[in-house]
Amino acid sequence: MKFWQAVAMGSLALAAIPALLMSQQVVSGNPNSTATVTFTLDFPQSNPQHYTIAVDGAGHAHYECTGKAAEDSDAEDYRAEFEVSPANRERIFEWAKQAQYFAGKIDSGNRKLAFTGAKILSYQDGQRSNTAPYNYSNLEPVRELTALFQNIGGTLEYGRRLAYYHRYQKLALDDELKRMETQARNNELSEIQGVAPVLQEILEDSSVINVVRARAKELIQMGSSAGSGR
Repeated sequence: MKFWQAVAMGSLALAAIPALLMSQQVVSGNPNSTATVTFTLDFPQSNPQHYTIAVDGAGHAHYECTGKAAEDSDAEDYRAEFEVSPANRERIFEWAKQAQYFAGKIDSGNRKLAFTGAKILSYQDGQRSNTAPYNYSNLEPVRELTALFQNIGGTLEYGRRLAYYHRYQKLALDDELKRMETQARNNELSEIQGVAPVLQEILEDSSVINVVRARAKELIQMGSSAGSGR
């Protein structure tokens, strides 16, 4: 090989390195892209008596529950799809990592503690498939995950009830939105943008009184603010 040919080939190889590194970053830039963290709660004395929230590495979430939308309604299955905020997506997968992806025992083992529902955290990706049941955990990342998922569950339950009341009992909307607003301001709810569609329907419904529509608008704005960077 002539000297000038060797130089040219070397230059081409050097030029290809940034592109190669970039392609590797595209593939590995989100290590959780194929992973899913799932939280399940079964508590017969509560409403809903069962619910599951699954969040994948892209931030897409699936919620399903079995319970009553109102005291005078029958227990039904309910499902919803939404996108979690980037901040909470990162928290969920970081806490799962800190908890060793639930590969071991996460329950405290303390049988004297009050029963607060049969909980399960699971993690699946291309390499792992772990499931861990618990009532209460001494592990901080597990407690953080539990609190976050329960706050998300509370938000989705408001969405389910609001959809029911908007259809069948519009006079109940004001009290429901008051409670939701109070909990949101006390940081007891997460991912309010997940129920934005039903809030938007209430806002746009001219048959709903203005104060209710104003509350719906305020909650939409709160959800938009939290979802954009909180």
